[in-house]
Amino acid sequence: MTSDAHLALADGQEHDVAEWERAAAAVLRKAGRLGEDDPDHAVWERLAHTTLDGLAVTPLGTPELVADLPDPVRPPARGDGWDVRVLLAEPDAEAAHAAGLADLENGATSLLVQVGESGVDTADLAAVLDGVLLDVAPVVLDAPSDPLGAARAFAEIARGTTLAAGTNLGVDPVGASLRGYEGQGSVREVVELAQELGCRALVVDGTAVHDLGASDVQELGYVLAVGADYLRALTEAGVSVDDAAGLVEFRLAATDEQFVTIAKLRAVRRLWARMLELSEASVDHRQMVLHAITSRPMMAKYDPWVNMLRTCVAAFAAGVGGADAVTVLPFDARLGLPDGFSRRIARNTSSLLVEESHVAKVADPAGGAFAVEKLTDELAVAGWQELGRLEQSGGITKAIEDGSLRARIDEVVAKRDQQVAKRVRPLTGVTEFPNLHETLPERTPYAEGAIRVRSYGEPFESLRDDPATAQVFLATMGTIAAHTARATFATNLFAAGGIDVVNEGRHDDVEAVLSHYDGQPVVCLVGPDKAYAAWGADLAAGLREAGARWVILAGKPVDGVDTDDTCAMGVDALDFLHRTRERLS
Repeated sequence: MTSDAHLALADGQEHDVAEWERAAAAVLRKAGRLGEDDPDHAVWERLAHTTLDGLAVTPLGTPELVADLPDPVRPPARGDGWDVRVLLAEPDAEAAHAAGLADLENGATSLLVQVGESGVDTADLAAVLDGVLLDVAPVVLDAPSDPLGAARAFAEIARGTTLAAGTNLGVDPVGASLRGYEGQGSVREVVELAQELGCRALVVDGTAVHDLGASDVQELGYVLAVGADYLRALTEAGVSVDDAAGLVEFRLAATDEQFVTIAKLRAVRRLWARMLELSEASVDHRQMVLHAITSRPMMAKYDPWVNMLRTCVAAFAAGVGGADAVTVLPFDARLGLPDGFSRRIARNTSSLLVEESHVAKVADPAGGAFAVEKLTDELAVAGWQELGRLEQSGGITKAIEDGSLRARIDEVVAKRDQQVAKRVRPLTGVTEFPNLHETLPERTPYAEGAIRVRSYGEPFESLRDDPATAQVFLATMGTIAAHTARATFATNLFAAGGIDVVNEGRHDDVEAVLSHYDGQPVVCLVGPDKAYAAWGADLAAGLREAGARWVILAGKPVDGVDTDDTCAMGVDALDFLHRTRERLS
């Protein structure tokens, strides 16, 4: 950043960037995040957040960031708000019917219905949609196991009705194959049905790769490649490019990384407009229909109430990013089929954002925000490059068949797992502040063919699913005030791996600790550095003599204190927890 750049503020105030750098550097030096000899401009690197794709989210937007960027492709005005689309996945037809009508009567404006092995039986679709005004409420099908069967069943229900705008047969052969359903769906066959009914035919579903753990750029490249594949199939079937564009809808995941989500949704509009331009679509037909659904992998199984916060941020980002339709998954989605309360909270999230926060009043709320515009551009460029990689490998179908797409997604999964393991990417309720003694809500299980998702917290959740049978003894040293910070850190760390602790409070010497020790195989010394130096060695020796087989120290290693392991900020928590559980067994 050049030092002569200026930040224009309200009331005619103007300050150069160097002033901000000095002020920010002073704060970081006080916090120990910047050295005294580091230049002030180092704050840009320290405060920037880097995505899994290696893109930097700048801490401050300045005009220089957007000086050479192309004009953005803005979404159309959404009128009174976005389409509040709710998910129906109940295999029980009666329950699905009741849930769908309750949603539509209380704020939802359309239905996303999972049909086939992942939800409603195809034969029950008519019963589920009984009473739904198909000319008012759009229905979008999601049937990866039997897309044409579901489309035909819906056609039998819908014939003779002028369907609501937004209705979509939802066929996505590429996404179905990626989810493990081979040979499902024919673009040509579904187009005939869609043209007969007067609705859309296809969904380009980016969540098919997102649910496997793909990065934002990989999701962008994937939807572009699939979109191009469908354009080719449609034009080969005799459909004009303009008409083909109107038959396709896009679905992307919205996560609680709000700025990245906003920029991703803005970027995909620009990319698809470019794709249609190169395909010689007329200018009036270069828009996309964009459906955002809150991320399944970001949802936590434990402390599920935090999912309300995650989905609220994700829905906000989806709205600001210009989504035409938004689906907020219920907070208990990881536990099974949602109940009436969680469905109400999910649909009300959109209602509150639209009706009370007025997020949808402006078509492109993030437009003109320098940092978001820059990130949008970087995601668009990287997404186009990802499309190039897929095309060079022979196209999206080839990349799926030869495993190259999945291999690159697995690399991202490994990188994310490492960040989660080291708690650089914290998951509240899972890796941070877990509650071992919580009682989870009981929910009805999903259908056997439910969509498979690779949760971000899966490695930790698997440990919580099988809690350790023995406890760790916290050998707390000194006053509560002296040891509470490290005791809290250690307790939370152990709990993240399904390990409970015994904490007897204050201990002023070795004998006091040993008087409360009850033979636990693993002990953890917890205290201030002064206590470690003064009597840590004697305490470790005393605990070993009393039966401890594994001694951990909370903090950095201390000379003279005989310990087997340590735990401090930056530790690979997952690896540490596996080692500890081995010693507890």
